[in-house]
Amino acid sequence: MDYDEISSLRERHPAWRLLRRDHAPLVLAFLGGHFVEDNNGATSASVLAGALEDELFTLNAATPDESRFPRPAEDYLEDWAGVETGWLRRFYPTGSDEIHYDATPALEKAYAWVEGLRVRPFVGTESRLQTIIELLRQMVFGIETDPEVRLAELHRRRDEIDRDIAQVEADQFDVIDTTALRDRYQQFASTARELLSDFREVEENFRSLDRAAREKIAGWEESKGDLLADLVGSRSDIDGSDQGRSFQSFYDLLLSEARQEELSGLLRRVSAVHQLQADRRLSTIHHDWGEAAERTQQTVRQISEQLRRFLDDQIWLENRRVLDLLRSIEASALTLRKDPPPQGLDVDQPGVAITLPLERPLHDARPDTRVESLLEPVTDADIDTTALLSQAFIDQARLAEHIRSVVPPRGSALLEDIVGMYPIEQGAAEIVGYLSLTEEDLDIGIDEDGETVIHFDEDGQPRRARLPQVTVRRT
Repeated sequence: MDYDEISSLRERHPAWRLLRRDHAPLVLAFLGGHFVEDNNGATSASVLAGALEDELFTLNAATPDESRFPRPAEDYLEDWAGVETGWLRRFYPTGSDEIHYDATPALEKAYAWVEGLRVRPFVGTESRLQTIIELLRQMVFGIETDPEVRLAELHRRRDEIDRDIAQVEADQFDVIDTTALRDRYQQFASTARELLSDFREVEENFRSLDRAAREKIAGWEESKGDLLADLVGSRSDIDGSDQGRSFQSFYDLLLSEARQEELSGLLRRVSAVHQLQADRRLSTIHHDWGEAAERTQQTVRQISEQLRRFLDDQIWLENRRVLDLLRSIEASALTLRKDPPPQGLDVDQPGVAITLPLERPLHDARPDTRVESLLEPVTDADIDTTALLSQAFIDQARLAEHIRSVVPPRGSALLEDIVGMYPIEQGAAEIVGYLSLTEEDLDIGIDEDGETVIHFDEDGQPRRARLPQVTVRRT
């Protein structure tokens, strides 16, 4: 990093700005304890303000002659969530009319840096060296394509296991000492807490992608099909990115029943080791991982939900436009009834008409003809326009049942096969309904390398939707 980059970070990064503030100890102690140490997610303003009021009362009571923090708790929270600070995220969650606050990755970085300044009585190095060696081994042999090399490595591991088995059978095995045990526990605790911090940053990155999708929808003026292809591609980019694949692999591994049972058993046994004086919070750290991963997964689902709402809004706007056109036609008809246009039609003919004198007819007296051009007024008929305002409702429960009737548990199928058995009845909105399913036992996967073409009828006209390959799995 050069001088200019470091200077820019000092002036603009919220974490560095926090460390320069006078009341940084209050921010880090309260917000770090609530969101980082206790792993609380989004918290309502009333609950967070109440907890901060208690903290301020305790701090002010320690110095009765001088009130160090005279402002109300609500003012501090609004200040910490401002654009110039960026230590809290202030928002309204879905289904709630109360403001909620959540910590930002900048707060996590500042808290982690300050926590790293503590003097540690014990610094383990052996476990980290073994972790590095194991990671290098996984990378080297994970990309190896020569079967002989892979077999040689597997035979070496088997020989080591056979030697360990022989030592245990001969009752000649070694138990790690207290120092090595503390070394490994310290490495485990540090990695577990860093993983929780990483989840908040991953969630912030996904939220930025969701915000970009919402801005694109708000300013879109072209056809719905182009936007659908663009947003489906964006969702595929999220799932296909390195961050998306890594997160999905972690999420699938964490949701494995066998892995959860193994984690719970290992944490329970480690917490019972008396030499460690284990942190009570770490005994349930896998539940904290699950909650943080679910919050991140919910952010990704919002992109599909926003797409479905956009299509519903577009249908409503088109119906409104049809109604406005009908009303315009009715108003024009009423205006023409009061002042009808002149009868007849003028047609331009090229050339000059030639009339000879003898071609003119003699005078022929005819009786006058009375022409009545006005029409008798009729009573305005009532037109039922309720059908124009009816909303198209996609029953996602019905779509989920279609999938369950075709795909067996732990099986998968292509979306085009499911549509082949249950044809599309409600147009493009029903296809989006399949893509935005949020059922717990269903997983919608999108492969950008493949292609899916779905044929359906809409308004009596044959339509065709071209999408990336969509695979439906039952967990």
